[in-house]
Amino acid sequence: MTGLIKKAMGLMRPGVKQGAAVPSRTTARYLRDTKSGAIASRAAPLTNSRDDIRRAWSRSAGLAMDLIQNSGRLKGACDQVIADTVGVGLTLTPDPDLTGLGYSEEEKAEFIRLLKRRWKPFWNDKKECDLRGKLTGPQMVDVGLRWDIAFGEVTGVFDFFGDADRAHYGISTGTKLCLVPPQKLVQDTNTFDGMFQGVGHDAKGRPMSYRFDTSSNGRCVKRDYAAFDADGLPLVMHIFDPMDATDVRGISKLAPAFRKHIQAEMLDDATLQMALLQTVFAITLTSETPSADAYEALEVLKEQGGDGVEYGKEYLGYLAGSLDAAAESRISVGADPQVSHLGPGQKLGLETANVPGKDFLPFSNSLARDMARTIGCSYGGLTMDYTDASYASVRMETSSLWPVVTRRRERVAAPMCQMVYESWLDEEIGEGRIPFKGGYRAFRANRARVCMAGWQGPPKPTADDLKSAKASTERMRNGTSSVSIETGDLGIDADALFEERERAHRRYLDAGMQSPYAPKGASTAPVGSAT
Repeated sequence: MTGLIKKAMGLMRPGVKQGAAVPSRTTARYLRDTKSGAIASRAAPLTNSRDDIRRAWSRSAGLAMDLIQNSGRLKGACDQVIADTVGVGLTLTPDPDLTGLGYSEEEKAEFIRLLKRRWKPFWNDKKECDLRGKLTGPQMVDVGLRWDIAFGEVTGVFDFFGDADRAHYGISTGTKLCLVPPQKLVQDTNTFDGMFQGVGHDAKGRPMSYRFDTSSNGRCVKRDYAAFDADGLPLVMHIFDPMDATDVRGISKLAPAFRKHIQAEMLDDATLQMALLQTVFAITLTSETPSADAYEALEVLKEQGGDGVEYGKEYLGYLAGSLDAAAESRISVGADPQVSHLGPGQKLGLETANVPGKDFLPFSNSLARDMARTIGCSYGGLTMDYTDASYASVRMETSSLWPVVTRRRERVAAPMCQMVYESWLDEEIGEGRIPFKGGYRAFRANRARVCMAGWQGPPKPTADDLKSAKASTERMRNGTSSVSIETGDLGIDADALFEERERAHRRYLDAGMQSPYAPKGASTAPVGSAT
């Protein structure tokens, strides 16, 4: 082959002598594959996030509900997520901005106390807060968190009871929330009309309406609900944690872990089936009885005649007697196992099952960690396995997961409470049950400022309460923290704690007793007494 032909076929490079070593050309680029073609074997087309969600929503929702309903581990993990996020319920901490509305600091404090006193009875009374009259406010938040895990979103519709309905049901408020399962929010999509997965949008991409499947006289009817009323208050609750800026609906939190969880279930089933096939023990019967070759050798001796014939007859008689004795014996394995007699040369052996193998637990634990990370709970909380846990590992696990818990509280649970709180406060001030300077008109003009509030959840878990308390004290002494921050980590309202301590302090002093809340070295004499 000439050099010209080699060059044409790409076997030679210009400027490189024939026979010389060809230097490798280094290329720097993304997606540089391995020799086995690992990257090339995985097809990954680039699509829009909201289109992926629309295609997979129904299937993922069905799988998530099926897995949760048929797995005690997943059901327990969901309950753990709810307990970590809201505990027995979130506590309202109003933080209204009343600047320029004529409120002094004392009047603002009294206004906040009034809000707290009136909100709690409403939120904990199922007849007052729930349209169906079946769920209290904390229970509705629990349902919403379960929906967030299974469906990736929380949906509901607000309604208002007039005087006739209030008198009929014996209630005093009109604001009501009706939770509607997310699967009732239809999947209708029409980009020309701004409709995508049941959510109607205006020209700027803002939600304007929601289309739900409703029942009317036994028929399923699609009905559109406006997103907001004329005053801007929400009429539909739709809460989800988006993956992309263009997302319209959420998707199950379990969707990324479906494959791993199903593989884990298959592994458990296969291991259990193998163990059952082997039973708890395997029985082997070893025998020295001659094979067919031995019987053929006896036949040859018989044909040769002489002593061989007699020897063959004697040995066959011996075997016949032994087999008859063995036939009369029995080997029984059951509720009453027994071995009465074995034939000559036979041995009974018991062997234990050899599954699961040594690699079962490490692999199973790896699958469980994948699911725990997806749900947002700890591995120990999912599996209840603390075999190799230490103080340091538990502390690090809690520290890494606590921001996930607080984020879930702020993005899912707190917005549910806040939307109801805003509608309730609008009604309370509008109907005069809570006085407001300037009346309803002033409140309406400053609704967003007045409705500002925080929602306090359960305390951050600790691996050692004493060490955590010492750390809190050290932060306070160094001036790197505050009472509000420290009580917030404990799930306690700082204002409520102050008022409770103040009442108890005055009560002790009025009774002539030493107050446990008195400063060190200060006089603890009762009020009005001579010193």
